[in-house]
Amino acid sequence: MKLTQGEKSGRSRGLILEAALQLFSKQGYRGTSIREIAEAAGLSTGNVYHHFPDKEALFRTLLDQYWAAIDTPDFPFNKALAAGTFPDDLEALAEAARQSVQAYRRHVALIYVDVVEFDGTHIRKFYSGMSGRFASFLNQRFPDGSLKDKLAPGCDPTTALMLASRIFLQYFAVEILFGVPDQLGKDTPTATKEISDILRHGVLKPSKAKE
Repeated sequence: MKLTQGEKSGRSRGLILEAALQLFSKQGYRGTSIREIAEAAGLSTGNVYHHFPDKEALFRTLLDQYWAAIDTPDFPFNKALAAGTFPDDLEALAEAARQSVQAYRRHVALIYVDVVEFDGTHIRKFYSGMSGRFASFLNQRFPDGSLKDKLAPGCDPTTALMLASRIFLQYFAVEILFGVPDQLGKDTPTATKEISDILRHGVLKPSKAKE
């Protein structure tokens, strides 16, 4: 079946983005040229510039892909949250973090590229608004505020969820992107169980109630 011009254009754009994602995540931004992206996509440099005005526009588009994925119900971490794993089943939340990093490992790598090569310019706005997004999710998931009843006195639900999320996502970024297994000196299931227990109970020995 013959493709329409619009379909051909969409296919070319997809090939360019895939090639750029592969190269940026492996070689970094400055280490990748438009010519290399065009060659990897099987297209001309002119075709690349037809779809994207410059290399940075390509980089921003790839990060936008990841931000959009994070906001979808099908994102593994979001599915786990919607299923009610927090705060009752932190181990399931850890597994969802692993699946999320594994599925989007190349996009996650771009975050580190942005920190190193752009001083975090492209990701700063996204992360600065993260607490608002988590708070919005919790308000929808627990409109009656019942989550507070499951947490320790004075523990803010948004802070608690963001902390658990950051810990697990960072753990698996180190394991999957940096290739560091057993980073806590123990296998991953044992480590995530231990982290979950610390999140549940804290690191300090409970003080005895005053008589």
